[in-house]
Amino acid sequence: MSFNSRDFKGFTFRSGPVKKTTNSYSTFWDNNSNDVDVDEFLGLDTDVKKGKDLVALAGYKRAISNFVNIVTGEDIKVVFNSKDESYTDGKRVVLGANLDDKKFDVAVGLALHEGSHIKLSDFSLLRNLEMEIPTEIFVLGEKINVDRYTIISTVKSILNYVEDRRIDSFIFRTSPGYKGYYHSMYEKYFYSKNVDKGLLSSEYRMENIESYMFRIINLHNSNRQLGSLKGLKDIYETIDLGRIQRGLMNDTREAFNVSCEVMSHILLNIDPIKVQDDSDDDSQNSDSDSQNGDSEEGNGSGESKTISDEELQDAIDNGSITPSENLGNDDGSDSVELSARQKSMLDKAFEKQNKFLDGDVQKTKLNKKEAKDITSIDESGASYQNVGADIPKNYWSGITSKGTKCLVVKKLTQSLIDSDQFNCATSYNQRSYGGEYRSSYNFVDEGLRLGSILGRKLQVRGEESSLKFTRQTSGKIDKRLLSELGFGNSNVFSQTFVERYNKAYLHISIDASGSMSGDKWNKAMTSAVAMIKACDMAGNIDVVVSIRTTHDSNRGGRGDSNVPFIMVCYDSRTDKLTKVRKLFPALDVSGTTPEGLCFEAIEKDLIPGNSNQDSYFINFSDGQPYYGNNDISYQGESAESHTRKMVNNMRAKGISVLSYFIGGDYSYDSDNKSFTNMYGSDAEFVNATNMMQVAKTMNKKFLEK
Repeated sequence: MSFNSRDFKGFTFRSGPVKKTTNSYSTFWDNNSNDVDVDEFLGLDTDVKKGKDLVALAGYKRAISNFVNIVTGEDIKVVFNSKDESYTDGKRVVLGANLDDKKFDVAVGLALHEGSHIKLSDFSLLRNLEMEIPTEIFVLGEKINVDRYTIISTVKSILNYVEDRRIDSFIFRTSPGYKGYYHSMYEKYFYSKNVDKGLLSSEYRMENIESYMFRIINLHNSNRQLGSLKGLKDIYETIDLGRIQRGLMNDTREAFNVSCEVMSHILLNIDPIKVQDDSDDDSQNSDSDSQNGDSEEGNGSGESKTISDEELQDAIDNGSITPSENLGNDDGSDSVELSARQKSMLDKAFEKQNKFLDGDVQKTKLNKKEAKDITSIDESGASYQNVGADIPKNYWSGITSKGTKCLVVKKLTQSLIDSDQFNCATSYNQRSYGGEYRSSYNFVDEGLRLGSILGRKLQVRGEESSLKFTRQTSGKIDKRLLSELGFGNSNVFSQTFVERYNKAYLHISIDASGSMSGDKWNKAMTSAVAMIKACDMAGNIDVVVSIRTTHDSNRGGRGDSNVPFIMVCYDSRTDKLTKVRKLFPALDVSGTTPEGLCFEAIEKDLIPGNSNQDSYFINFSDGQPYYGNNDISYQGESAESHTRKMVNNMRAKGISVLSYFIGGDYSYDSDNKSFTNMYGSDAEFVNATNMMQVAKTMNKKFLEK
């Protein structure tokens, strides 16, 4: 049975890689496509360089894990290469750790490929391959001096090829939307113009194992020439790619049986290996000549001509040299001879294919600390959101940007603090809290003390009152009035009206930029801690506290690595009050003021107000928004307008916005004007030394009905 490229749609026959300049398969879901990528494939046995974006790497791991689990339907663990793991062990998928967005599609393809092996391949058979090979194959090999090890390794290589075709066919049939990732992987590892040239050349046309393996693992290439070796057509029909594509090869055992049959074909067609006799110079020279392709045995004896890379490529592209599609009539007499350089490039391409089939794909490694930090980042739910798409790219030119990344951390943890990834939440801050190098003011203890005072007043929100009306014409029957029915009184119903406060949701967002240092920061945090304590006592108020600033993902690296940053430090729905005591001392100011960009990043996470719930957004900040990187210039009127838009969006969702400008000893009119422009006429201006008044104001707001 024969197939051409139109027959076999599952494995697209190719004549070389298609050069891509964008992530054509991942950009529809990947918000970071212009910035970051997982490069599995540099072939470097080195650690990740200092300053790489571990947050992005954790995000890619999360995304690839989802892909693998969706496609395979299995809960397969995806891990980074922290030792020297470059292949699947039958239990987990191993990823490389270098970041470069251009090759992310390839990383996804490789992960899916390895994950499908875990789901579909019989690893016990692979481990016991030597014991499974039929004895008659070894006997056949002995007759032509092919040793046992060579037979085992060759059968393994053939099985790798056939099994890859089988599992890839399964994914193509069950999850066709993921084909693009597989194509990217094969374009990286398998499809090569050098291989195309080799298939059409006079190379690998001697009847030896190496030639057969080169031709076999490229049978799905449209440039295959089945007449180049004796029995290659029979091998092609034995493997039967079309049958595999239709899903008719059931398991690894069947793929193994086919591989053994192919091995028999090879042994029946290769020339006997001559035993080397060191004393026989003539025999040695003869053998050398044979290895160099000068023997007249085999199908490589036809006329050939040397051709340059450009001439050979042009011939392939314009069809002057075409593959044999009549499955066996090409004897190689019209093939071209490669130059020494072309032969060297072909050998390297063939070696690369063999390594891929054997799972030997080198992947850059994480050191122990980086691996631990990525785990911490992953547990924190850190991810990037694209924000500010309508903001000028350059303050002077006014060109609109495509936006920039904003880093959102959904959970502050001790392990995240210990990683020291974020300057606003470090182990140093935690150790030095209350010491001589940081303010001795203890905002945690002071906030908890004041919160206890406020909480006693705020507890009334948890109370309810009821008023019962009797002798009503409708409602619930009042048993005490049933006796009056005999006297003609039909108003024996009662109605009870219960009055209670709605459940409340409160999000407190604190500006953690550098200008907030000192009393401003301490008092703002005191107020936030006080509200956490008070709401905890009230019992029917959910409170979330976040801080916002900027983060340099490359620690002083390229200009676009500085991104807006917002981190949820406390969420009463999942956290206990003890977290405030333990982790809040690690918090401190750092960076600039991205303001509305951070609001945009968490907009979808804010809970809208409704008839059954009151929602509030409380903002503490001390000045005008200012931020910029290579993507965006966030300052002046455009930044104020964007922040005002985000605030209005909150109000449109039924969220009450309370904003407090925290002034110091000096306050500028421009800051006051900017603040009012962003947050409205109801924005309040308070002194940092009077933050208790802020807490009382919020408390009063919560007690309104």
